[in-house]
Amino acid sequence: MQKISNLESYVNNKMDLRKIVEDLVECFLVAGDLAIELREKGLIKKIKSDNTPVSNGDLEVNNLISKKISKITPEIPIISEESLENKNKSNLKNFWLIDPIDGTYDYINNLEEFTINAGLIIDNKPVAGLINAPAKKRMFYSYGEGNAYELCNGKTSNLSNSIIKNNGPIKFISYSNKIKPEIQKIYDELGVKEYIRMKSSLKFCVVATGEYDGYVAEPRAYEWDIAAGHAILSHAGGEITDFNGNEILYGKPDLINTSLILKSKTII
Repeated sequence: MQKISNLESYVNNKMDLRKIVEDLVECFLVAGDLAIELREKGLIKKIKSDNTPVSNGDLEVNNLISKKISKITPEIPIISEESLENKNKSNLKNFWLIDPIDGTYDYINNLEEFTINAGLIIDNKPVAGLINAPAKKRMFYSYGEGNAYELCNGKTSNLSNSIIKNNGPIKFISYSNKIKPEIQKIYDELGVKEYIRMKSSLKFCVVATGEYDGYVAEPRAYEWDIAAGHAILSHAGGEITDFNGNEILYGKPDLINTSLILKSKTII
């Protein structure tokens, strides 16, 4: 496989982005199988310094996908939740953001909503994303406007072609059953009538597909939690901004997210 030699060649050429992403899809499917296999064998679990759980599954998946990404794009730094490498670098504009297992609680407790994630950031904006939800048997990926896809049961579908306008009740995803006042205010402004709790970046995917119409969150979590989903949603025709309508950019010094409003193509 020929390696991409410089940034400009694939920033300006969609086919190169397509090649990078499609070369990674099989790796993400293998990583999903590995995650399930390790869980079935019995995970080794620890609590990190920030009081969040981590398992050997998180670390082995991280190693697998990081090695593949480094092989395909060796000149692009990787920032992963499960590694200290590159997290202290300032002024990064072009980099990968990896969350090897988003939704570790679900993962270690034999639930289904955990995901494997990687987003490619160029000029501080997401240009490609991959998310595998192996327990759901759903794989999502994107590499440009109009090029967001789901691979499920051996069939690949373009998300942009399958989304229809929502003429019924507006349904949102929530990360909690307790809706904070600032979020309820946005719900009221958007006419949200129903919401369902969902964890992990799977929420971005089901908004991208039009199964749900949006998601709102105050500042929380980290850039690696949202980068891949941001790419997939925007490439499927959706929209993501902060509470003030500003564009979401990446490479902030602390890597902490701003507030978020996700909208599906169904309500834009």
